[in-house]
Amino acid sequence: MNFEELKETYGLKLNEAQSRAIQETEGAVLLLAVPGSGKTTVLVARLGYMVIGLGIDPASILTMTYTVAATHDMKERFCRFFGEEWRERVEFRTINGVCAKIIQSYERLTGGTAFSLITDEKELSALIGAIYKDTAFDFPTESDIKNIRTQITYAKNMMLSEDEIKALDKKMGISFSAIYKKYNEALKEHKRMDYDDQMVYAYRILKRYPRILEAVQNRYRYICVDEAQDTSKIQHAIIALLAERSGNLFMVGDEDQSIYGFRAAYPEALLSFEKDHPGAKVLLMEQNFRSDAHIVAAADRFVQKNLHRHEKHMQPTHPAKNEVKEILLPSRSAQYPYLLKVAANCKKETAVLYRDNECAIPLIDLLERHGISYRIRALDTSFFTHRVVQDIAAIIRFSYDPYDTEAFMQIYYKLTTYLNKQTAKMLCEFSKSHGVSVWDAMELASGLNGGTLKACRAVQTQMWKMQTERADMTLYRIDALMGYGEYLSRAGIKRNKLSILESIGIREDSALALLARLEKLSDLVKNRQSPEDCHFILSTVHSAKGLEYDTVFLIDAIDGLFPEKTVVNPAAADEEDVLLYEEDRRLFYVAATRAKNHLKIMTYKGENSVFCDEIIQKNQPASTIKKEGKQTEDFISFCKRYGRFAPITHKTFGRGTVLSQDGGMILVKFENGKTKSLSLAVLYEKSLTE
Repeated sequence: MNFEELKETYGLKLNEAQSRAIQETEGAVLLLAVPGSGKTTVLVARLGYMVIGLGIDPASILTMTYTVAATHDMKERFCRFFGEEWRERVEFRTINGVCAKIIQSYERLTGGTAFSLITDEKELSALIGAIYKDTAFDFPTESDIKNIRTQITYAKNMMLSEDEIKALDKKMGISFSAIYKKYNEALKEHKRMDYDDQMVYAYRILKRYPRILEAVQNRYRYICVDEAQDTSKIQHAIIALLAERSGNLFMVGDEDQSIYGFRAAYPEALLSFEKDHPGAKVLLMEQNFRSDAHIVAAADRFVQKNLHRHEKHMQPTHPAKNEVKEILLPSRSAQYPYLLKVAANCKKETAVLYRDNECAIPLIDLLERHGISYRIRALDTSFFTHRVVQDIAAIIRFSYDPYDTEAFMQIYYKLTTYLNKQTAKMLCEFSKSHGVSVWDAMELASGLNGGTLKACRAVQTQMWKMQTERADMTLYRIDALMGYGEYLSRAGIKRNKLSILESIGIREDSALALLARLEKLSDLVKNRQSPEDCHFILSTVHSAKGLEYDTVFLIDAIDGLFPEKTVVNPAAADEEDVLLYEEDRRLFYVAATRAKNHLKIMTYKGENSVFCDEIIQKNQPASTIKKEGKQTEDFISFCKRYGRFAPITHKTFGRGTVLSQDGGMILVKFENGKTKSLSLAVLYEKSLTE
């Protein structure tokens, strides 16, 4: 059956780009598919064309997807298109599923028994908690354990060296490398492995046992990979080994939608695809079948400013009806009553998207108080156990109960008491042994100098005042008048948790009432069952990926929150900062392209919003600026011109070729034989290139 017959028989409606991608079945092919371009349809139709049209044995084709749910969905779609008789013959697996099969092959070949897989995250969390306690001499919060677990996944998936793992100690503010080492030793001792080890071991097996690698390569002559931009470094390494013999590798993805850097997503593999697979083809699917043309144009214009991407342009298929809108509000807390009204009158599927889970908590609080229905996707509870939230709770508890020595030891050095640890312990022991409050112990015990005692009395006065005011005022007092804000700055901890607490506290008459409300909200988040028929949806951008909604409200779109950190001049910035900034830009792009008909971006007065300004062209078009009285390309576009192997003509040194670009510098080999390292910023500002 030829391709045209297949389309007619199975009612496949495809455009030219989709049709070409489906018919490219041999060799290495990278299909870059913009949001809403029908990539799943292409993957499924391509598989159908291979097994029905070309008669390729389905057992020789392995299709890998990112999640178990995606494998099930793709198989169902395939069977709906081509018939139930294929259900047991086509193979869809996650990368972990493939690795499990490789490990089973190892067991059969060697006669040994592989380590058993830990599938219970609670077991892993308990292990990390115990190691943390022994290493840091402190009890970890749920948030601490979650962060460590994420970094363990990152380290293994990125195949980090020992030195690179040690470098994470400074970034995390704990002895992560020591915890990581003890964690792996504990797993090895008990002959256990986690899901990340499954990939590490499978990769090692393929490298060390040629017979196993050859068997897998012979079994699967065609490798298809969905969501390639979310695939990690070690996953790409495994995939490359599997496809090495046949060379038949079909990867579908879009580096513009790579938003899982914290899970070690490795979009660089897409950018180097042609280099890693000589003779490879790169195809584009640029038509968006989802969104209003205004949304498509704005999102495409926005993402063009990223440096690390293939050249492509998203194109609309729907008419331009609804402009992208900015909703400018007086303050962050004003977002929530605004959205409350939206929820109360919601008739079409409407999503409120946000960068981090905690951003939704004040809105959840308000919706619950008013009994308004909502649906929520994957909200975790780590906010409630975060150290900042726990600190605030300890300060409030101690203000009401100055006999609580455990709370005092948690907070004394985070407030302006100027006490050292030895003195703080002495005061707690005096308090317990004499049956007096810690404040009285300060007055009665010897050892405090006059300046320290005066500072402690000032903190005590602030705590007395806390007991007679509204909760949001208490939080302001803790932050600005008791030194906790200074502690956060010293420790490099962001203030966002305080801002969330203030938005909840504005509706509580006392600090104790705030603690009670937080406990209730935590229970609600843990146990709430979302009504499936509700049109009003709350979701992180990450959880909304792959989905679409009639209307999207994108909240907290201000500098410092979304994006978390801005980079004005990529050429002069640290490379890591540039990569993180570009991922935030991709996250914003993904959020924008979830909207079908209406995209509304919420900002507030007194705050900058570089992303909002760019996407709605609030100032000037992103593609051009005025320079020396004429219209020229912007700096980002200028940098893109001079990637690796690009030609360059310097007004002084003549013509040459760019050998590399790194951290705002390019290495150029000129025709006169000389090699020079040049600053992109200087070249641009002084117009040194022709």
